[in-house]
Amino acid sequence: MEFQKTVCDISFAEKVRIFSSDYLKCCVYITRFDSPRHLFTKMLFSKLIGTSQVLEDFLDYHGAKNSKEWYFYRELSAAVRHLSLAGYSQTHILNRIVYYGLPDSETFEKEGTATLYFLRKTLMKLAPVIVEEARRLNIPIPEDSYEMEDFPGITTGEMLDYDIDDTDKDLQKKNIVKIASELLSIAASFEPLRFYKPYDFEEILRIVPDRANEVEMRRFEMLVHNLQSSFDTYVIHGGFRFGNRKLKDLRGYFSVVFHLLQMIGRLLHFYERHLHEAGYKDSYKKVQDQLSVLIDPETLLDRTVNFGLYYVCHYFETGKELAREILNENIERSSITVSVPVKLGFHSRPSLLVAKIVQHYGGQVELCVGNDRFDASSVLDIQWAGGKIQKEKITEVIFEGDVRALKDIQILARVNYGEDSMGKGIPLPTELNYLRN
Repeated sequence: MEFQKTVCDISFAEKVRIFSSDYLKCCVYITRFDSPRHLFTKMLFSKLIGTSQVLEDFLDYHGAKNSKEWYFYRELSAAVRHLSLAGYSQTHILNRIVYYGLPDSETFEKEGTATLYFLRKTLMKLAPVIVEEARRLNIPIPEDSYEMEDFPGITTGEMLDYDIDDTDKDLQKKNIVKIASELLSIAASFEPLRFYKPYDFEEILRIVPDRANEVEMRRFEMLVHNLQSSFDTYVIHGGFRFGNRKLKDLRGYFSVVFHLLQMIGRLLHFYERHLHEAGYKDSYKKVQDQLSVLIDPETLLDRTVNFGLYYVCHYFETGKELAREILNENIERSSITVSVPVKLGFHSRPSLLVAKIVQHYGGQVELCVGNDRFDASSVLDIQWAGGKIQKEKITEVIFEGDVRALKDIQILARVNYGEDSMGKGIPLPTELNYLRN
């Protein structure tokens, strides 16, 4: 069956009234707010997201981006959409925080509340401007408005009966190991963005958008979302309240990171697309200046970086400890006996390659030399062991721990740890391609 386009005889003026109606009803409703404390619910954010997106798509189809008359109205709809998407994600975090099992979350909750208030207050500033712009464009303002009861909060004092027990589900160890390892890998790749104290505005402008930008945040958002999906599919299907607390706390870490990345991605998109550089035309610059008065770029970036990005880094880091603990409880363990690197022993290159293998998988592996045990994920520890090996003229050593890492260490040992007898590097087997990164 061929796709049939439907062409309607309704005029642009009538259609823009229809596509603006529920959107403007939301805006009129928001203009009656005297405080951002309680009246923004997930349901209201959802209505704002849906109505603004439909309106924005309609305006784009009709060329609003190239119309001096309509460009500001179009940009206001984009602002509402992205701020509401960010507000929805942050509201979700605050609603669910009690179930995430996050340690010492009081400051995070306080900062998250301040971020949500900024988003709400900004929407309150936008609403009357949108209504006035609609009047200027001769778009009829709906006579009826929404009421508080149209947008109830998502939480109540009641809970449904817990009568589907997920604790007996087959918790396949290989899936737990895979997910914990992937969390460690994603956290390691996020490390270059880590910081320890708030950035001032000038410092933020040095990293946004060059280092921290929408594309990077969306990439990590997808990685963490895939992780969460795998967890829910293959490990635990049920909710947060009962069952294996340690596994559900692990999910809490990557769930809060996922929703923070959602919020960051939306705010960075809006900043980069609508505030950072609107284009070379005067009309674009004029609208950019108008938006900057309504949506303070400095506060928006402060909340994006000093709250959102900071706590993504923080919860990646603290979540790694629990991930390693769960990983080491579930990995298959074994031991291998391999030769010592010929001629030069465990100097820098062989030690680094062994450590990178262990770090790649994340599970515990120890290098055993006599009665001494050394952490095989540490280059320094391996080199300490190398001194003992050289001194005692040992030619074979034992590695114990994660079978995945042991398999690759065995492959590495077969090619003399990537060196010839003179210590010069040689090509590694294809199975170890990841060591080249």
